[in-house]
Amino acid sequence: MVGNGLDSLAVEDAASTFAALGSEQRLAVLQELVRTGPKGLPIGALGERCGVTGSTLTHHVRILSQAGLVHRVKRGRSIICAAVAYPKVQALSAYLLAECCIDRADCCAHDSACCAGTPERGAAGAAADGGAGP
Repeated sequence: MVGNGLDSLAVEDAASTFAALGSEQRLAVLQELVRTGPKGLPIGALGERCGVTGSTLTHHVRILSQAGLVHRVKRGRSIICAAVAYPKVQALSAYLLAECCIDRADCCAHDSACCAGTPERGAAGAAADGGAGP
């Protein structure tokens, strides 16, 4: 059990998905597929757009697929790749922000004005004290 109230399975799922994104090339592949939309791209076109080809691209797509972020389907002689886990990506963002500002009495949780700016203080907090640090 983790202190954020999420069960360990949710934490394990988040960690394994973030691990799958832990490569610049895999992140580029996923970003390209997100840009492309639900129809996806043939794997050759995906490789050209990302600058990753051959067995390296196949390896990265396999890892993203195992993480549930990318779907591969064979159409004729082509393999089409698409980012199909938009809800999962949104859930990962929500996971990261679930306890935003929870330990700060001077900040409303999930208030974008409060959380903008420096990591130590939101823009609103910095403006209130003339830009001074914590």
